[in-house]
Amino acid sequence: MLVKTFGSAVFGVNAIQITVETNVSTGTKFFMVGLPDNAVKESQQRVEAALKNNGFRIPGKKITINLAPADIRKEGSAYDLPIAIGIIAATEQMQTQRLGEYILMGELSLDGEIRPIKGALPIAIQARQDKMRGILLPEQNSHEAAIVQGIEVYGVKNLKEVVEFLNGNKTLTPITFDTREEFFHSLEQLPFDFNEVKGQENIKRALEIAAAGSHNAILIGPPGAGKTMLAKRIPSILPPMTLHEALETTKIHSVAGKLGKHKGLISMRPFRSPHHTISDVALVGGGANPQPGEISLAHNGVLFLDELPEFKRSVLEVLRQPLEDRVVTISRAKFSVEYPASFMLIASMNPCPCGNYNHPEKECVCPPGAVQRYLNKISGPLLDRIDLHVEVTPVPFEELSRQRSAESSLQIRERVMKAREIQKQRFSKFPGIYANAQMNAKLLQEICVISPLAQNLLKTAMQRLKLSARAYDRILKVSRTIADLAQSEEIKPEHVAEAIQYRSLDREGWAG
Repeated sequence: MLVKTFGSAVFGVNAIQITVETNVSTGTKFFMVGLPDNAVKESQQRVEAALKNNGFRIPGKKITINLAPADIRKEGSAYDLPIAIGIIAATEQMQTQRLGEYILMGELSLDGEIRPIKGALPIAIQARQDKMRGILLPEQNSHEAAIVQGIEVYGVKNLKEVVEFLNGNKTLTPITFDTREEFFHSLEQLPFDFNEVKGQENIKRALEIAAAGSHNAILIGPPGAGKTMLAKRIPSILPPMTLHEALETTKIHSVAGKLGKHKGLISMRPFRSPHHTISDVALVGGGANPQPGEISLAHNGVLFLDELPEFKRSVLEVLRQPLEDRVVTISRAKFSVEYPASFMLIASMNPCPCGNYNHPEKECVCPPGAVQRYLNKISGPLLDRIDLHVEVTPVPFEELSRQRSAESSLQIRERVMKAREIQKQRFSKFPGIYANAQMNAKLLQEICVISPLAQNLLKTAMQRLKLSARAYDRILKVSRTIADLAQSEEIKPEHVAEAIQYRSLDREGWAG
């Protein structure tokens, strides 16, 4: 007897419907075709044990299972459930009328328990597009799949429960999830707040500018100056995610299996802080079975690289293309996968190996040339993509012991959102551009027009401070953002003057 059940394969951040065809005929062997990987092939042993332990019989016949379309590679253990149901139905141990209405996905344990899978959200989205009635998947994944409206989502615990439901002997309650209510409820929940940071008003100002224009920034300062503490609070001043951004971000984390049990929508901007020993594949994504990397997990949020010079050169260089294109393409011989990677890069570093170069109180003990060699670990092309270079100095005791509360993240965020709204209207005719940091050379000439007085100020600064040529465009972009924060239509000399001070590493002789 031939029976068809339906599953789904995750490909990139999207899914494709898979038809699991099970045929039981005369013979004795078990065949699985349709490009299954080892995890799918091993399902034979898991399924056989689960069926026996739940009172279902294994036919002493030839069982052929085809995973169609046969030219797409099937990966992972999530096909256990549709394969098991296919065998039960093909041997007439259950009814088959409702099999065509549902997507079935889940890994089986030997006792028939259904274990969680990756990619439940894109699978549910694809099921709705394919006009399926519903989806049956592990209970732990039901909340993320229930984000998708217009389809019945059932969280199931074991194999018997699925069979009884499809037979009509058991009623299951669909999981309901009010996406908008959950989304708007958690918008104001900030785990970190800038009012916890004592002093550092100039650094807060620089980070406010970075958030307002989506500029990449690097914090340079001695150990203990508060670089990491400040960086962790940047998501709290970024504009709240839109519902579309939240769904996009949740989909990536679902594919990577990073959502956790019973987690639904990600409504806070992600903050990813990989260790400096990370490999280039782990950072940008890839592998034998391509998975999203840290830059994609930071999509719509912040990627924080602490101790930037300690990262391997090859790892830092792979960041250059995603920083420009805001997407990363993983190419293989037979296919390519595209992952979104629109993130804000925040890096931090010590000014020298000992950490005390330019320290107001401590003396640097590094030998001659050591500071320059340390900075040279970061390539010019990567530094070219970082708009703000911010020097962080230690907080004096008077500031640390002061009791008055600082400005909160919500107050700063309000100013950032007003600046972003100006940019949104400015770039409304340019698809894919939503912030000043994304301006190309043509837009820069058109939008960042400065007065002769501001032009002379910039010329003088470049000559006296010996700023590099690449600093010119960055100063104009940052000046435009400072003007937006001040609600000014024109870029004034004071805006250019403030932007100039954020190019520390471009100054010739900064490192001695």
